[in-house]
Amino acid sequence: MASSDNADASTPRIYTAPALEKGIDILELLAAQPDGLTITEMAQRLGRSISEIFRVIVVMERRRWLRKDLASDRYSVTYRMLDVAFRATPAQSLSHVAAPVMHELAIATNQSCHLVVRGEEFGLVVQRQENIGSVGFGMRLGATIDLVTSCSGHVLLAFAAAERRGAIVEALTGSDTALRDRLGQRLEVVRMQGYEMQPSARTSGVTDISYPVFGIDGQVAAALTIPFLVMIDGSQRTTLEETRLLLRDAVLRISTGLGWTPESAA
Repeated sequence: MASSDNADASTPRIYTAPALEKGIDILELLAAQPDGLTITEMAQRLGRSISEIFRVIVVMERRRWLRKDLASDRYSVTYRMLDVAFRATPAQSLSHVAAPVMHELAIATNQSCHLVVRGEEFGLVVQRQENIGSVGFGMRLGATIDLVTSCSGHVLLAFAAAERRGAIVEALTGSDTALRDRLGQRLEVVRMQGYEMQPSARTSGVTDISYPVFGIDGQVAAALTIPFLVMIDGSQRTTLEETRLLLRDAVLRISTGLGWTPESAA
């Protein structure tokens, strides 16, 4: 129902759907808890009673949005959320086009790679390809990426539409003007060179390389990133520079597969 039937006509009407909001709260809570939570723990963290959320959880489990571990009674989010997200967004066609190219790239370089799209204030890994060797470094499917510090994030921000980029950067940096200035300078470098390459913000000894993937509308659709590891067991197939060039060629193939043409960028 609306919050007020007598509200001023200029005031947006606010509607509530308590059960739906409880379900969303539960999903958002469990998204940050990979080991899951019991109903009691969820109720405590959400500031609700067990009776308030019990039926919602039961329905979400029946609809396969949640999975219950019978040994621990902990609930966790299933891959149904990711499946629905893929089918409801451009991520499905993006992953369909990118998957075979990423597989070939991993074979050619013996390095893993992952595809990142931008969420509201974070990046999201929507496709991953492990390397074929016994040692490697890869990102988990569905992992979130810091846009401000990561290689993928810099690419997604640098090639975002100019009219939106400033607002996105401002939202990410808040009142930290020094950080905003540093990030802005870095994004300018990324735009000029066409890619980003930097030491991993997460793992020591890894150099991240990332290129933008463009869609049919000429806008950046994703960032394809290789966390480059130097192998000392003789399995090294390509140098850092050779890997960068192979990654560049791969994103061109993916972009073309999505309908991008040089004219799209004009």
